[in-house]
Amino acid sequence: MAVSTNPRKSPRPPLDSAALERLALHYVERYATTRAKLRAYLERKLRERGWDGEGSPPHEALVARFAERGYVNDRLFAESRAEALARRGYGARRVDSALRIAGIEDADAAVARAEAHERGWDAALTYARRKKIGPFALEPSEENRRQKQLAAMLRAGHPFEFAKLLVAALPGECPADPN
Repeated sequence: MAVSTNPRKSPRPPLDSAALERLALHYVERYATTRAKLRAYLERKLRERGWDGEGSPPHEALVARFAERGYVNDRLFAESRAEALARRGYGARRVDSALRIAGIEDADAAVARAEAHERGWDAALTYARRKKIGPFALEPSEENRRQKQLAAMLRAGHPFEFAKLLVAALPGECPADPN
């Protein structure tokens, strides 16, 4: 039985199959999610409230059924997340990291990763423009500042070659795509 952390509230009753499905439906209605995130959410709710149904909790079957019905689509989630990160100027390594953190399997993330690699230069330009690096700076940067900009571009997931070209560029002189 779950214990309430708020002394004024009565403890929530343990979950059964119907309550578990309602929680899952509510979660996928509110959030764009993955199978891994839905599974983690249901496991957390089961730990918090306990299980009062027959046998073991059917959370794995519930996740699989939601994926079959299209309520949860890891491939679409991966493509959307990769597109959003690219629009903000993040590179392929950062996209890959975000997809791994979201629990997306390699097969579902393959297309999104390939697109992130293809758009790498455009994403690097977007990031440099956003952060006023190199060709988008108002004035040439000093060495210390360029080192910080290079580190920022690398943390944003861009290849070293792209970051080096953009950081070394003078304001107004955009280098050509190295690919």
